[in-house]
Amino acid sequence: MSDLSTDGGQLIYENPLSCSADMEEFILEGKALLSFPEGCLRLENAESADLGQKANYVLWLNRPFPADMLLEIDFKPLREPGLAMLFFSASGKDGRSLFDPSLSPRTGEYVQYHHGDINAFHLSFFRRKEKDERSFHTCNLRKSYGFYLTAQGADPIPDADDAEGFYTLTLLKKGPDIRFAVNGLEVLSFHDHGEKYGPLLGGGCIGLRQLAPMIGEYANLRVYSLNGEDK
Repeated sequence: MSDLSTDGGQLIYENPLSCSADMEEFILEGKALLSFPEGCLRLENAESADLGQKANYVLWLNRPFPADMLLEIDFKPLREPGLAMLFFSASGKDGRSLFDPSLSPRTGEYVQYHHGDINAFHLSFFRRKEKDERSFHTCNLRKSYGFYLTAQGADPIPDADDAEGFYTLTLLKKGPDIRFAVNGLEVLSFHDHGEKYGPLLGGGCIGLRQLAPMIGEYANLRVYSLNGEDK
């Protein structure tokens, strides 16, 4: 466990992400290549990066998680440029499921996720897309509906060429507070007053997003409930 405590939380979901059988509950929006050459999930774009946003994608876990939770996942960057993002507390507007057929279609283009029919937090934990993002690395926490930058912190993960093994990402959401750490080092935090950036977000789905042509690997997804609920 990282330094962000589960406060006696209960493990409610665990997935090694080690083979195709582990992906049965996942839904892909957009086109991507999923493989397991090293016994962990490798994500890369299936479309040319020349297509811009049309080459990007989101991989959702099709189950809701509670509002108060702690999430851990291991991440390793393999190729840049690009960006890696974690969605959480994602749900459809007006209390609808994230996958309610009445919602507008989503195909991986970012505007569909921050100005579409959903509400969510977006944590960009590895950003090497633009020139300034490759020279000055930050992690960004955004909230939608909207494109609100709610918190920012220094990114401690090395560039892909210098990365050594996996880095454990830890996200804690409890009440109005969100904290994020890498290998136990806290990177950013946010206290949501539920006013400036819209109402408080509750439980919802989690998802992974990458921007082409980045390649990243993921393993050992774990989610703990901090309030005794499993969704």
